[in-house]
Amino acid sequence: MSDASTLAPGGTREQILAVARGLIETRSYLGFSFQDVANAVGVRKASLYHHFPTKEALGIAVIQGATQGFKDWVAARAREPKDALESYFRMYRNTLKAGAGLCPAGALAPGWDCINEELRQAVQTLRNTQVMWLTGVLGALVPAQAQKDNPVASLAAFVFSSCQGALVASRMTGRVEDFDDAIAQLRRALPVD
Repeated sequence: MSDASTLAPGGTREQILAVARGLIETRSYLGFSFQDVANAVGVRKASLYHHFPTKEALGIAVIQGATQGFKDWVAARAREPKDALESYFRMYRNTLKAGAGLCPAGALAPGWDCINEELRQAVQTLRNTQVMWLTGVLGALVPAQAQKDNPVASLAAFVFSSCQGALVASRMTGRVEDFDDAIAQLRRALPVD
């Protein structure tokens, strides 16, 4: 991953979180160990337990950080609904590194039966936070008649799922263009004004 000299500034806890998030996004939750994190941060494995008593506690902190990061992203951007939706697609493409990484919540799905309930709840909270926000955005964009045929909450879940799937597909190929193609199809499928 990286060595201690190239880590982002911050205390040891912040460095651990940043490394763990990077590993989750690129290897999945099941694809790294506490030792991998310790090696990347440049501390002994035993030192990680001072900050996080279990790998699950570390995973929960990463997902809660991602949820707060999304809330901060929303709060920092006052924009028209159409621009908000386009910004959401760009956030997935650029911040979540389409073609090279996965959403930290989506990266936990393959091991769903192997993670504890508290970690599952953290993932569901991140998903629900995004779907609720998308519901508001799409509610302002989708004509009333189209909402009768396809409730906005269902469309929001569809957009979220499509973005997650586009990330997975582009990760498989290593091509950001595959993400772009999927999102172009998604745009065409949405009944927005």
